Amino acid sequence: AFLKNHKLAGAIADCGMYEFKRQLEYKTEKFGSELILVDRFFPSSQICSNCGNHRHKMPLKSRVYVCPDCGHTEDRDLNAAKNIDRWFVDIFIPVA
Repeated sequence: AFLKNHKLAGAIADCGMYEFKRQLEYKTEKFGSELILVDRFFPSSQICSNCGNHRHKMPLKSRVYVCPDCGHTEDRDLNAAKNIDRWFVDIFIPVA
């Protein structure tokens, strides 16, 4: 029943993510690590991990990313993970 109430379902999902983030922050501090967060609005699932094309609208129900420029096809989540990895490398790994 609550799934039909999108605001309630969103609040529950956010609460779960809040707790996950809180635990990550706690564990990284406990073990002397550094937690690096990607901006929640970074369009990781809308960028082609192959050519870098930015596709502006992609519904959440679309589970496969298909690039309109280069034709690259990949699972949406894997494509997003590759883009986050590239973001990290571009920002935090110095060029020699």
